[in-house]
Amino acid sequence: MKAPLLVEIFTEELPPKALPALRDAFARTIRDGLIARQLADGAARVDAFATPRRLAVRIADVAAVSPERQFQHKLVPAAIGLDAAGNPTPALRKKLDALGLEYDAARIECISDGKQEILRYQGVAPGIPLGDGLQAALEDALARLPIPKVMSYQLDDGRTTVQFVRPAHRLIALHGDAVVAVQALGLQSGRETRGHRFLCAEPLRIGHADTYEKQLFEQGKVIASFEARRARMTVLIDAAAARAGAKPVMPAALVDEVTALVEWPAVYESGFEEAFLEVPQSCLVLTMQQNQKYFALQDAQGRLRNRFLLVSNLETADPSAIVAGNARVVRARLADAKFFFDQDRLQPLESRLAGAEHIVYHHRLGSQLQRIDRLTALARAIALALPESQRPEEAAVARAARLAKADLGTLMVGEFPELQGEMGRIYARQEGEREDVAQAIEEHYQPRFAGDAVPASTIGACVALADKLEALAGLFGAGERATGDRDPYALRRNALGVLRILTEKALPLSLHGLVALAFDIFAASESQTFSRCEGEVLDFLYDRLRGMLLEQGYSANETEAVLSLRPERIDRVPARMEAVRAFMQLPQAASLAAANKRIGNILRKAEAAESTRTEALRDDLLQEPAERELAAAFHAAAPEVDRLLAAGDDAGVLRALVPLKLPVDRFFDDVMVMVDEPALRANRLTLLARLRTVMNRVADISQLAAG
Repeated sequence: MKAPLLVEIFTEELPPKALPALRDAFARTIRDGLIARQLADGAARVDAFATPRRLAVRIADVAAVSPERQFQHKLVPAAIGLDAAGNPTPALRKKLDALGLEYDAARIECISDGKQEILRYQGVAPGIPLGDGLQAALEDALARLPIPKVMSYQLDDGRTTVQFVRPAHRLIALHGDAVVAVQALGLQSGRETRGHRFLCAEPLRIGHADTYEKQLFEQGKVIASFEARRARMTVLIDAAAARAGAKPVMPAALVDEVTALVEWPAVYESGFEEAFLEVPQSCLVLTMQQNQKYFALQDAQGRLRNRFLLVSNLETADPSAIVAGNARVVRARLADAKFFFDQDRLQPLESRLAGAEHIVYHHRLGSQLQRIDRLTALARAIALALPESQRPEEAAVARAARLAKADLGTLMVGEFPELQGEMGRIYARQEGEREDVAQAIEEHYQPRFAGDAVPASTIGACVALADKLEALAGLFGAGERATGDRDPYALRRNALGVLRILTEKALPLSLHGLVALAFDIFAASESQTFSRCEGEVLDFLYDRLRGMLLEQGYSANETEAVLSLRPERIDRVPARMEAVRAFMQLPQAASLAAANKRIGNILRKAEAAESTRTEALRDDLLQEPAERELAAAFHAAAPEVDRLLAAGDDAGVLRALVPLKLPVDRFFDDVMVMVDEPALRANRLTLLARLRTVMNRVADISQLAAG
């Protein structure tokens, strides 16, 4: 008999930020455990539920008993297992006992393994009862939950200690309308659960697995589905905001967290004094979001209003006490934010740099002030490396770099680290710094995460590059590395930031030159424990670039064709990737790529066999018509490739290779390269080497060859 299976663990309030992950892991592991034991089908519908006080899963069409299954066991050699009369020996009976099997002549057959006759047992195992399969799956699910921090608590007997994410009080296991006998966390399964903490006083008896969420909704005042509860809450927030003539600030992370805090969301409006609006908007919003989980309200122009929405777990006809209580709480929080803001403005940003001398940046890299000095020097060097037409004012770059980290010592950033850079911009602007300097202070952290914007200004881009390159050079030089999923110093994020700024801002800078500049600023000051590992940092950057291009949809062959040349101008890489993609559409592309690969193989073998080769191509040694034709095609193509490359026409460079196809094909059909005569052989190798160089100015097209 098949029926839906419901499993629920009812607990104390679960950690809200971890709730979706706990729900998914709980449902997935129980489902997989039942599938592995053939009690459920992989295509069966799975409904996962999660509220502040429960994790649950319902799986459709679960069998009461798994199907019987046939099995085989090799036993012992026939000569050992049977006596002369064909009766079982003690050795055979001992082997059967060890396997938990009875002797049954009808189930034992004699087979050959190629060396000797072996006895084999063929049997039928009975199906696994659902209770046994669910017990194993439930234990596995609880053991593998991604619990942020385990709690230890005692059961009602006062002696038994249990460890779980939060104390568990009830366990439901229903197959259809029947209880499945299992136990976990010191609990025996049943059909009772609890509804809303305040709106449902009596325990709920779940009659059937299919009525679970309906009973919780109608009788228990609980919306069991996380998604349904989230959707209802957002509808209520939007409606309340519309009534107030405002727009709610609803970051997805906050919406998810509040959804995990309530079982039956109710939305109310409250407010605070207008005087607090003198504090920067982002400070007020973060205060409301992080400390109180409120949803700030903005007007049509995006200006913060002195009203906010709160989501309560208690629906009431008279919410005045809830509204007033939350107004009192937020007033205290906003007063703290205003105090931080007022105190920070008493001390200019630059005066805070003296304190950075006493803050250790890294035990091998000195203080935060030393880092600021390096950052300033590197930002200026990067600005000077730009073409004059793109070069920002050196003094502005130096000033922005000097003040970029000054806000780290402010009270506001100490309370809300997410505001670093933004508070620096706000304070710099209020202190009369140039607008482009203030803007660059905020921008230098960009991009902060995947999808974040790169700095809009060139000053910001110079300081951002300096910040990230100084971190990469310094931390690599000090022996720090990103390993597996560990990257405590955000080396990957810094590398991706460098690459994105160079490409998206189209900055004509050499990546190799930038890394060298970054190491140069450490050269005079660091100890012998500091390693100048430019090659390793470049490898790290190219690896990140490879991942970026693959994520953008380029193939592995296209990516390797461009990156195997380790292009220094990262701003040219997007155009080269598109040029390679366009080249592959040409009818001559496959033949040219294959020829290029063949040339590379010949040159590698020749270099292994010979220590020298003629450097100049000698026309007098071009004997065969095919090699003279190829040399002529090369001499025609080379200056055209140079011209197109100088003009930045990467696609044109690759199209200019098309006339080489027929001469290259004829050369390989008619000419023997590795002839015995040394001068002739060396001249032909030189021709191929020169040809390969011209063909690979934009990309190593041999990487595009099939196979």
